[in-house]
Amino acid sequence: MSETKLKIIIMTNSTNDLQKKMSNVRWIICIMLFIATTVNYLDRQVLSLTWKDFIAPEFHWSDSDYGNVAAVFSIVYAFANIFSGRIIDWLGTKRGYLWAIGIWSAGACLHAVCGWATEQVVGLDDAAGMVGAVGETASLVAMVSVYFFIAARIVLACGEAGNFPSAVKVTAEYFPQKDRAFATSIFNAGSTVGALVAPLSIPLLARYFKNIGVGNGWEMAFVIIGALGFIWMAFWVFIYDKPTEHKGVNAAELAYIQQDVVEEKAEPNEEDGLPKYTVLQCLKLRQTWAILLGKFTTDCVWWFFLFWTPAYLSDVYGLASDNPTAQMLIFVLYAITMLSLYGGKLPTIIINRTGWNAYKSRMRAMLIFALFPLLGLFAQHLGNFSYWFPIILIGLVGAAHQSWSANLYSVGSDLFPHRAIATITSLNSAAGGLSSFLINYGSGKLFDYADSTQMVFMGFQGKPAGYFIIFCYCSVAYLIGWICMKLLVPTYKPVK
Repeated sequence: MSETKLKIIIMTNSTNDLQKKMSNVRWIICIMLFIATTVNYLDRQVLSLTWKDFIAPEFHWSDSDYGNVAAVFSIVYAFANIFSGRIIDWLGTKRGYLWAIGIWSAGACLHAVCGWATEQVVGLDDAAGMVGAVGETASLVAMVSVYFFIAARIVLACGEAGNFPSAVKVTAEYFPQKDRAFATSIFNAGSTVGALVAPLSIPLLARYFKNIGVGNGWEMAFVIIGALGFIWMAFWVFIYDKPTEHKGVNAAELAYIQQDVVEEKAEPNEEDGLPKYTVLQCLKLRQTWAILLGKFTTDCVWWFFLFWTPAYLSDVYGLASDNPTAQMLIFVLYAITMLSLYGGKLPTIIINRTGWNAYKSRMRAMLIFALFPLLGLFAQHLGNFSYWFPIILIGLVGAAHQSWSANLYSVGSDLFPHRAIATITSLNSAAGGLSSFLINYGSGKLFDYADSTQMVFMGFQGKPAGYFIIFCYCSVAYLIGWICMKLLVPTYKPVK
């Protein structure tokens, strides 16, 4: 019998005494995951908060241009996720996470040179020349700059594809099954906090550096936010080790972390030398497709609001991204999404009250979360009275999404053994990236078409009509996803 298993058996004999003496390294690790996810979302949101008011005037971008850049990021992110889980399994959690955040931080900083590179290719002396360009020169500036930004977004996407497979794998290593949704909701809240901090910091950074004459301002916003990832890497090197190797994890905490080994005879957190699941093996399983469809139908909702909310406020209400009112609106929106922290706790409450298994409890919780986005159907109409109404309702949709997403990631660890979790999570993220590609590409085309034709839909005209079409899908997406999951895996059926 291994020393680790012997410790577990001994420690479970006096659980109450052990809990009093238990160390809390797992929560320190969870905080590190939260910070990494926050940085992840800050990096990806710099573009959405600067393109409309800082980048578009310089490079003559249309909604379609921005939609194309966002869409390429999403499809590369989806493609990279197919491999990221396997790479994380190969490198190990510590090295894999370091490589991931190092690549995406470098990609974030690369955006800053896109303006200079465009000037060199087009043959203009400075940014003022690009701003003043007309006719074919303006079209050339737009085309060339889009390609450079796409190149930077590809690097960013390849690195960011490693975040969630790494974080979910770490969560499975450091938390027992019953606590994973809550731990996941905590680190996943980093996406909300990143989106919360971004509108209060990024436009102000861009405006400040523009006012003091450092480029057009947006460049330094990318550099400063990108540098945060390198700081995180320095801490991760010294803080993280596997639970069985971490000097700060005492026997009591190790017993708590690995209680599933004793209680359910599940696989231990070590990989036991067994072969990893391949992508093709996973794709043959109904459990995999349940998770993928749950992600594909819903993840585009979060990405749409993340990438297009600043433009929505500008297009519909005339509020620029550095306008104090716009900043406050976006801040409130993402502050509301912080309610998702309670969403991760709901399955645990259901388990404790009913005694149901984790999957049944999670599906019941996800059905509840799927009902809240229906409020989004009223956002546009109530926006006729005040722009606060759609922001509040979008915030509630976002909170429901984050609660749904945290539990969806945990469904993977419910249904699959530890050695398949990174692969399943990477496929899960790939499905989300593909749905993001479709909604971002389609939204850019739709908004340009709606604006040029002054399309009318359900009482809205022009771009507001286009936004309402997207809002309608976002409102029903979660019910569609839940039904797909329930049809494929109606009851708890873990992969053996």
